[in-house]
Amino acid sequence: MKKRMMFPLFWRIFLAIWLAMAITVVVSNLATRTLLDRERQAIERQVGLRDLAQEAIQIREQRGRGEAWRFLRGQGKQLELHLMLIEQGGGEQRLPPQVRERMKSGWYPQKPAVIELDAGYQLVAWPRTHGEGWLDPKFFRFIELGLAFVLITLACWLIARFVSRPLHHMENTAQRIAGGNTGLRVSETIAGRRDEVGQLATAFNAMTEQLCTLLERQKHLLRDISHDLRTPLTRQRVAIELASDGGADEQLIGSILRQNERLEAMTAQILTLYRVAEQGADIEREPVQPVKLMNQVLRDAADYADHQGVDCRLAASDEVAGMSVLGDAGLLQRAFDNILQNALDHTPPGHRVRVDAKAVDGWVKIDIEDEGTGVEADLLPHLFEPFFRADKSRGGQGWGLGLAIARDIVTAHDGKIAAAGGEAGGLRVTVELPVFTRV
Repeated sequence: MKKRMMFPLFWRIFLAIWLAMAITVVVSNLATRTLLDRERQAIERQVGLRDLAQEAIQIREQRGRGEAWRFLRGQGKQLELHLMLIEQGGGEQRLPPQVRERMKSGWYPQKPAVIELDAGYQLVAWPRTHGEGWLDPKFFRFIELGLAFVLITLACWLIARFVSRPLHHMENTAQRIAGGNTGLRVSETIAGRRDEVGQLATAFNAMTEQLCTLLERQKHLLRDISHDLRTPLTRQRVAIELASDGGADEQLIGSILRQNERLEAMTAQILTLYRVAEQGADIEREPVQPVKLMNQVLRDAADYADHQGVDCRLAASDEVAGMSVLGDAGLLQRAFDNILQNALDHTPPGHRVRVDAKAVDGWVKIDIEDEGTGVEADLLPHLFEPFFRADKSRGGQGWGLGLAIARDIVTAHDGKIAAAGGEAGGLRVTVELPVFTRV
């Protein structure tokens, strides 16, 4: 494929600012020149100015230059103009230097008006300061500054929009992909730009495609391994039971059977993790009472808690006892069971696990806190990652899937889950679910 010619973002911004400055200078000067031309034309159109000049010529020829100068000075005061009669050719030398300079310059402010007369004379007229026909130089500076402000502001806005809009689009796309919409990509309009932003968008799309492919392969791998393991494990269990009935060593058969059950449990956990990741927000939902569900989880775990020597207690207010959330009862029970199982596994005999349920601003909040050894603060963010185990602070025989499954289930129910240090030094896992109905 033919490589596209690049137009670097640096040169785009540089040229945009340079053009804005150049246009500002040209436009402001054109505007100033237009205003001055209008001023000069207004002077020239004054009624009787040409007749006044003819009268001044007659006075000069009859009485001399002095009388003509005084006549023009008096008339100029009435008209709020400076008037000077000069001879064509060398007469310009009698004009003030600043007036001569303005007459020769094409861009100088307050350029005088020159009226051509008969007999080889010219009448030069320019407005008196603060007179009716005079435009204050500050006005021209204001026009120039105003135009410069408007044009440069417009250029900066266009540059900022040109740069920030695609970046904002990429940010939104990245957030939505992180939220689970893995089919999104940066638009082709942005990816097709011939600058660094286009290159970044193209690289972002390629990276996202690669990551999504890897994640999809990982999910399929987990699903295939789990499905493939279930059949041999089931057959192995049947063989173990037949061997036990045939009089094989009971201790050895018991050990093999326990390992078989352990592998089956792990396979079931992996399948649950895959199911939640695959279905996401599409799980079937119905009203479920979290407190009632938590009571069922505690009853199911009662024998294991007694065996561990751990006391489990649930505290729930009357208000939260009648609240319902919308979700899948089986998945929510699995999430709570995984969290409770984790707490029981890491609580020493003679201690307890506290379960506290309450209502907080439209949410059902359930805290499950143990009195174990706790988890180091830098490891807390990783507790909900699949196959992660905080071995340095909490031992155990799990596979690091329980809390990961709980997180995915709670997230699929539009809820929140977090872990923090407990008051007694253990771990507190908090689950929040949005309230659906109240009784």
